[in-house]
Amino acid sequence: MIERMLEAERDLAVGLVDRAEEIYRGLAEGDARNAVAVVGLARCALERGDEHRAYELAVRALAIDPDDAAALRMEARLSEVLATRGEHVERPALVAGGGTSGADASAGAGGTSDAAGAGGMAGGVVGGAGAEPTGAGGGAGSAPTRQPTQATAPRPGLLRRILGRR
Repeated sequence: MIERMLEAERDLAVGLVDRAEEIYRGLAEGDARNAVAVVGLARCALERGDEHRAYELAVRALAIDPDDAAALRMEARLSEVLATRGEHVERPALVAGGGTSGADASAGAGGTSDAAGAGGMAGGVVGGAGAEPTGAGGGAGSAPTRQPTQATAPRPGLLRRILGRR
């Protein structure tokens, strides 16, 4: 399996996106708990310019492994990019200050094509240029205008550290 991951990584590095995606897809289908393969699929989607699909896959990877650093960075960056464009993004509770149990999060591994329908989703809505997560809990039916609580307010500098800015 590691050899296949390395092969996909090499393929992606040299622009063979179709081959890399085929390998990552096979690995993800062979092991539904393989967050690394799902992040690889997200990277393939990014190479094709499909930020929405990449975001969905990053969230799916986080549902599998909430501590996956690559998935956390990708979700944070893509939610920022989409919010800057004025697009609303339903952020998972585990990154919007809530957190979710492994049983709740595993529902997202089914691979939906609609980010709002992915399992393990709840919490804040990001919207507008420079908007921040607006709280945890509440799910899809909650009002997107809630004010952040102290527990969900972003830590100063966290986004800069994630994005590698000083």
